[in-house]
Amino acid sequence: MEFQKDNSFFVGRFKSIGFAFNGCIKLIKTEHSIMVQSFVGLVTICLGFYFDISKEEWMFQTLALGLVLSVESLNTAAEKIADFIHPDYHKRIGFIKDIAAGAVFFAAMAAITIWSIIYLPRLF
Repeated sequence: MEFQKDNSFFVGRFKSIGFAFNGCIKLIKTEHSIMVQSFVGLVTICLGFYFDISKEEWMFQTLALGLVLSVESLNTAAEKIADFIHPDYHKRIGFIKDIAAGAVFFAAMAAITIWSIIYLPRLF
């Protein structure tokens, strides 16, 4: 497939949105961590409607979910690139993958903190 540069601004943006949407679908269909995190996100959205959370809480919850899914997606991309470049185990590749996984951990801990602040008082 030969690369063709788009000279039209709007056509290029719409194509970019299409590529991004396809990437989201591929992540949701193939990556178990994204599947789990998407399910958790859907649960928290349902809880938000059930508990009628405030506009500000919706903003924090949406930001937390977007952060976790975004960082997990970047982690997946880093792992796929690393595996493509060096399919066998390599200590330095393992180090890089661990760092990317650590970024997901930071995002997940922030999200858990936000969800705890929003929902624990309502549950207990």
